[in-house]
Formats: sequence, C-alpha cells, structure tokens
Amino acid sequence: MSELLSMAFSIVFIENIVLTYFLGMCPILGVSKKWSSAFGMGLAVIFVIFGSGVITYFVYEQILVRFSIEYMDLLVFILIIASFVQFVELFLKKASPALYKSLGIYLPLITTNCAVLYVALENIKQGFDVPEMLTYTLAVPVGFMIVLLIFSTIRERLNAAATPKPFQNNALAMITLAFM
Repeated sequence: MSELLSMAFSIVFIENIVLTYFLGMCPILGVSKKWSSAFGMGLAVIFVIFGSGVITYFVYEQILVRFSIEYMDLLVFILIIASFVQFVELFLKKASPALYKSLGIYLPLITTNCAVLYVALENIKQGFDVPEMLTYTLAVPVGFMIVLLIFSTIRERLNAAATPKPFQNNALAMITLAFM
C-alpha cells in the first residue's frame, strides 16, 4: 500500500506529465483562461484518462494478448479513446450544457490529447499489475488537473494585471509554464 502511495505521489508531483514530459499542452494553454473552465476540463480529463486507461489495459490483457495481436494495440487504443471521449461529450452536453459550451472545441480535442494515449501505452510498457495500473491511471490525470488549476489561477491574475502588449496572452502563458 505504501508503495502505491509513493508511486502516486511521485507521478503527481515529481514526474508530472505536463511539467516533466510536456504532454497535454493544448488544453493547458487553451482552457486555462478561466478557472471554472479549467476545473471542468480537469474533471473531464480525469474521467477520460482513467476510464480509457482501465478499458485499454483490460482489452490489451484479455483480448490482444490472448489472440496474439498485440501489434494492434495502437489502433485499438485510439478507437477506445475516441469512443470514450464521445461518451463524455454526450454526457456533458446533457448533464451540464454550460460546461459543455465553455469547454468548446477543447472537449473533442481530448481525443487527440497525447496524455491520454501516453497513459494507455505506458500501462502496457511498464508491465503494471492491476493495482499499479489503477494508481498510475488515476495519478497521472490528477497531476494534470493540479497543474491546470494552478496555471489557470496564475493566468487569471496575470490577465487582470497590466502587462506589456508583447507579453499578453500566450506569450506570458508560455513564460509562466516555463517557471512552473
């Protein structure tokens, strides 16, 4: 149990996918202008990464390995992730139209978020057992959401401040990310 907690802490704070591997930068830059949108995107990313990570792990272990078609993993994972994002999009459209509208184009872009596919592939590459896979698949998006919320808070404060024109918008956002 302590190994799993240590693993989760390391993934969230030390080996954060945004700050260490620069994965998931599109939603970080696109949705971080408002904290409420960042929070909604963070929850959607947690749900998508966790759900698709668990499904892809079991599909790989129970179907691809069993039938010796492991080479199909990338194609199968992309199909699972795309289907799962469509499910989340339909759910948000019904459950929270305001959040769905605020996320805009970035919600369907979760499909192309490299962090989602990274988690699915890393679960297989590392040879995790089920508890390790669950820990990894939950810790990665939690770390993503923490960075997204911190960055969103900083960005809201910077946008309220008087900044020189060349540093407004994404230029200042990139500088801020570099210091994180």
